[in-house]
Amino acid sequence: MFRASARSALRAVRHRPLLSLIAALLAFLPMVTMAGRPAMAIPMNEVVLQALDKITARVSRITVPVGGTVTFGSLQITAKACDKHPPEETPESAAFLQVVEVKPGEAPVGRFSGWMFASSPALSAMEHPVYDLWVLDCINAESAPSGNSQ
Repeated sequence: MFRASARSALRAVRHRPLLSLIAALLAFLPMVTMAGRPAMAIPMNEVVLQALDKITARVSRITVPVGGTVTFGSLQITAKACDKHPPEETPESAAFLQVVEVKPGEAPVGRFSGWMFASSPALSAMEHPVYDLWVLDCINAESAPSGNSQ
C-alpha cells in the first residue's frame, strides 16, 4: 500500500513539469496569436525623400505630397502612396513612387515605378547614372492655419 501511494505521488511529480508547460502555453496562446497578426500600415500624406546629384555632389531633402509631383534635376517624382508602420511594430516607411526623366527635346522616359522602403533602400532602388533617390520617412503634413483666429 505504501509503495502504491509512493508510485502515484512519483508519477504526479514527474508529470507536473509537463502540466506546467501545457498551462503556460495555453496562457500565452492568445498573446502569440495577437502578436502574430500584422497591424495595418498607417497611410500618410507626404513622402520625405533624400536625393543625390552624383555630378555636383548635391544632397537634397525633398517632400512630395501623395498624389503630387516635384522636380529634381531632370527627374519628375510622383508619390502615389506612403505608408508607415504603427509605433508598436518595427519602424518602417514605404512609398510608392513613379519617377520619369524629362530632358528637353526628348520623350519622357520612365526610370522607376514601385515601392521604396526607408529601412532597406537597396531593396528596390532607382537605377540612374546621375541621380540617387531614397525614402527617409512618411509624414502627415500639418494643415495650414485658417486665418480665422480670434
